[in-house]
Amino acid sequence: MKVIVTGAAGFIGSHTAERLHSLGHEVVGLDNFSSYYDPTLKRQNAKVLQQNGIVVNHFDLRTDKLSELLTKGVDAIVHFAAQPGIAATSTFEQYLSNNVLATQRLLDHIDTLEHKPYFVNIATSSIYGLVATMAEDEAPKPASWYGVTKLAAEQLVLAQVRRGLLKGTSLRLYSVYGPRERPDKLYTRLIDCGLNGKAFPLFEGSLEHLRSFTYVSDIVDGVVAALERQDASNGEIFNLGTEEENTTAAGIAAVEKLLGYPIEKAMMPPRAGDQSRTCANIDKARRVLDYNPNTSLEEGIRKQIDWFKHQAS
Repeated sequence: MKVIVTGAAGFIGSHTAERLHSLGHEVVGLDNFSSYYDPTLKRQNAKVLQQNGIVVNHFDLRTDKLSELLTKGVDAIVHFAAQPGIAATSTFEQYLSNNVLATQRLLDHIDTLEHKPYFVNIATSSIYGLVATMAEDEAPKPASWYGVTKLAAEQLVLAQVRRGLLKGTSLRLYSVYGPRERPDKLYTRLIDCGLNGKAFPLFEGSLEHLRSFTYVSDIVDGVVAALERQDASNGEIFNLGTEEENTTAAGIAAVEKLLGYPIEKAMMPPRAGDQSRTCANIDKARRVLDYNPNTSLEEGIRKQIDWFKHQAS
């Protein structure tokens, strides 16, 4: 297959592009290299992909000419591109533009194509709201601009599927970590603080938060399964993540154990819209996609620490 991966220079997108390429697919990456975090890090990811034969195009879905890259011959699109996370520095307009309008512009262009690529939308557990433990058919209750706009993007895709204008699926991801994790995310920041003697910013009340911390390769397994089982996944929503729950405190303790010393903490005010609990209900993904995440938290963190040290050397 020829597969376009949007957001290919990002954390999970880059891993997905690599896996698809290793499976023999032709992969074309798109990324706008936004300044949400240091674009240099994304350019490093893109360089690694390009060294492995995967072209990553500097491309903005909101403004650039889609006809230049999305022409006949594209068999699938895996849509990671988005304004990520819950950040006080991000405006509602940025979430709306990157998550909703960019997705709709992509769908509008696909509608002009005679051969419609299979569309894998990448969504998030933030769609469910402050407590994300539900099955896919339960009503979402997003509590952040991120969750609201990612739900809107998901429903734009599925509306096209329901009308018979497109085939595709949406995947709701849970607390992904691993090599190339964004610098603002929990484990990269923890490891950075631990190795470089900095205080880790700890949001008040977050030590008790429960998370389905899921290693990135286990997420990619689910993305690939959805692509390989298009008939079964068409029109469906799937949760992807581990069923194992850990508190933020347990995650911090695991990093400290592997580093061999405690990490200094600096208390911060609680973050509005932050989830108190995520626990991936993956019964449907197990049944339909044969999905089975199996990387332990300690094993995954060890790999992430090794990656961080290698990047710093």
